[in-house]
Amino acid sequence: MSMDLLCCMTYNNSTKKGSFIIILFVGGICMYSAIDIAKYIIQYCRKHAYYISNLKLQKILYFVQAQFLVETGKPCFYEDIEAWDFGPVVPAVYHEYKYFGSSSIIDENPPTVCFTKIEKELMNAIIEECSNYSASDLVELTHDQSPWKDAYQKYHNNVISNDAIRRFFED
Repeated sequence: MSMDLLCCMTYNNSTKKGSFIIILFVGGICMYSAIDIAKYIIQYCRKHAYYISNLKLQKILYFVQAQFLVETGKPCFYEDIEAWDFGPVVPAVYHEYKYFGSSSIIDENPPTVCFTKIEKELMNAIIEECSNYSASDLVELTHDQSPWKDAYQKYHNNVISNDAIRRFFED
């Protein structure tokens, strides 16, 4: 399978800052960074007055990845999800927001990409469903699912494969 990177420069007129965006294409299919997906989720939650801690964000990312794998046949983001003590975690996103602790995350910076209407609908459906549960409820739910259970090993942050996620959620 071919992999291509597209590097773009963005510029925010209000902040007068520029940044580079790297977009990964795998087999001609675009995948986003988990940070951009997290920023979208955080903004959506803020707009709808939903509480979003780092712990809850991690579980929503896992369910968003599952939804994309089942509905589109491709991952939403290219980073690995790992099996940590409190369920599935995307390490890069965890480290980006860990200073919020268990408080609700505030991130004023929008995602650096534009999502399609279908992608937003898929993400919004998961966010809405997860908004009905606490972070600890979502931890308990993921602990009962085979992708996490099969990958988890105390003191190891094993990768939860996209194939394992897809197989579990397709059933």
